[in-house]
Amino acid sequence: MKSYTIQKNKQTGFSLVELVVSLAILALVGTAVGLFERDLFSFDFIAQDNMNTQLDGRHIIKIMVGALREAEPSANGAYPIALASSSVLTFYSDPNNDGNPDQVRYFVSGTSLMQGIISPTGSPLGYTGAEKVSTVVSGLTNTASSTAPLFQYYDENYAGTSSPLTQPVNPQSIRLIKITFVINKDPNKIKQATTVTSQVEVRNLKANL
Repeated sequence: MKSYTIQKNKQTGFSLVELVVSLAILALVGTAVGLFERDLFSFDFIAQDNMNTQLDGRHIIKIMVGALREAEPSANGAYPIALASSSVLTFYSDPNNDGNPDQVRYFVSGTSLMQGIISPTGSPLGYTGAEKVSTVVSGLTNTASSTAPLFQYYDENYAGTSSPLTQPVNPQSIRLIKITFVINKDPNKIKQATTVTSQVEVRNLKANL
């Protein structure tokens, strides 16, 4: 008598457990990819924002440096620099080249650096008119800093590594001014603040003139 062996067909599909495990793995991979893309986009946004902030800060400092470099006696003969503290700087300059130096004042209001300008009027010329005030930098975090003050001043002995003059500073001792911005326009977001700095030698205050 012939014997027959019956072979069962092998199952080729996924079991329910295998399907659940596969879906879970796919979900984890998708979540990881999504988080990576989010972090990459966030990093790119922060980097771009910091770059824009740095460019804006450099542009503003360039304007300030240009005006300070050309500081000169006022229209009524006052010394080129009227006040020099770590957060306030008042001087006379003629950036619009009209022949009459304006009184330019940079000062702090909250976390912003403000600019106030008074043009000379009257006869004899004086600085008694209304001050035109505008915001030049916002989001400053070093407005009350002792380690990175907005303004630092150096005398004729400055050689690159000298310490700044201590406050109160005698304006007539100043030969070079250092400006530092530490900017974070949105302190609620975790990101590194942007630091922009420059220095300027006031031409009309050179010791050899």
